[in-house]
Amino acid sequence: MPKWSKEAVIGFIPVMFVFLAFIGVNIVPLLVAGMLIGALFFIVKMKGGIAVGAGGERKRKKNGPAKLTFEEIGGQDNAKQELREALDFLIRHEEIKKFGIRPLKGILLTGPPGTGKTLMAKAAAHYTNSVFVAASGSEFVEMYVGVGAGRIRDLFKDARTRAAKENKQSAIIFIDEIDVIGGKREGGQQREYDQTLNQLLTEMDGIFTADAPRILVIAATNRKEMLDSALLRPGRFDRHIQVDLPDKKGRAHILKLHAGNKPLGADVDLDKIAEEAYGFSGAQLESVMNEAAIYTMRANEEYILQRHLSMAIDKVMMGERSDRESNIEEKKRVAIHELGHAIMAELVRPGSVKQVALSPRGKALGYVRHNPQQEQYLYTKSFLEEQIMIALGGAAAEEMYYGGRSTGSSNDFEQSLNIVETMMKSGLTSLGIINMNMVTTEELMKENNVILEDLMNRTKFLLGQNRAIFDNSLDILMREEILSGDQFRCQFRENTLLPA
Repeated sequence: MPKWSKEAVIGFIPVMFVFLAFIGVNIVPLLVAGMLIGALFFIVKMKGGIAVGAGGERKRKKNGPAKLTFEEIGGQDNAKQELREALDFLIRHEEIKKFGIRPLKGILLTGPPGTGKTLMAKAAAHYTNSVFVAASGSEFVEMYVGVGAGRIRDLFKDARTRAAKENKQSAIIFIDEIDVIGGKREGGQQREYDQTLNQLLTEMDGIFTADAPRILVIAATNRKEMLDSALLRPGRFDRHIQVDLPDKKGRAHILKLHAGNKPLGADVDLDKIAEEAYGFSGAQLESVMNEAAIYTMRANEEYILQRHLSMAIDKVMMGERSDRESNIEEKKRVAIHELGHAIMAELVRPGSVKQVALSPRGKALGYVRHNPQQEQYLYTKSFLEEQIMIALGGAAAEEMYYGGRSTGSSNDFEQSLNIVETMMKSGLTSLGIINMNMVTTEELMKENNVILEDLMNRTKFLLGQNRAIFDNSLDILMREEILSGDQFRCQFRENTLLPA
């Protein structure tokens, strides 16, 4: 269309209205109709520019994400290495032709929340010098049929357009929470989610890796089991990379990265903090450093000290210290409950208790803090049974002193039930090797009750043999509200039940 056509139309319309008025035609209805059409066109244009899902949002992100390298992501060495190898197919496309290798179309990052899946996708864009286009699965969900599918088309179109405009040879499309649109399809009525998923499958099938710009789709989810099998097959998401919680070395690396802009005191030992933060994700470790800085600022101190970091771990793990005050009887029950956990932990794993406290945190009225444990990925039946006995220790102690339990044991029972379920799935119960879906609920509940009743009786027996430790430790805990691990183990040595 000629460049002057728009100006010609704009100039012709007012002349036409003047002419119609001159020859006596009533132009008021025409003016009203023209204004309505113009307003409607403006609304549609604004709607398309802002909410055409991910497309509109991405147009506002023309500069892309801040540059991020794999070296700036702590831990995840195996996941980063596997991702680099997959990305090399995108970079060395001429070389892989010699071997007849089909380049990858999609990479699926799976793992718990907060482990760095989004960060790895951004680092992948920097590593390959690609355009980075990001969207969340929830952006494609609409009540109107066909909108999600249209946004998928716009997503891929936007990636190609931006790559051409920025003169890049490749583009990476990152879809977070892909389980929202990529869930398993069920028979029966067609859903809007199904149309969106079908469009995504079609777009991925239409990626010709020899064409420029080359498109790579990276998706992230923490619920891989919910994804449709059509997404997971080779030719779509070819690589599935597990992004797990970091180990001790990875946690130390993450802490050092987030400590880079913070004033640390001379007594700070980040390796020790990494030990104490067992099971923390990268996001939680970042929060630990941030909360430690907040504690330092709150105390009007210049440097972050080791105690600030320990306090931050407690806050991230259990919540902020509460100002709730319990009456004497409730406080005594909480003390007995926590001592039950602590005594069982010390009996089955000597040296494991670091502190017993009555200070309320989050929803907990008291807590037992354990010493850092070694990295462990396989668990035996005896280990899991000991873990259940530690969890049941609080309820067992209440029964010893009061003849009944309280609502404070609800989380302990939930933890115990989860461990029993793990044992059943792993073939560590009398049911043997089973498929959980093929066993009736009655059978599972019967086995569950047998296991828990047996472990509860063993727990009560062991705690009953250590009644003197309860009485002596209870006096200290009620008076000082904090019982250190050394004080606690001193009670055991005095009663000659544990080696010194």
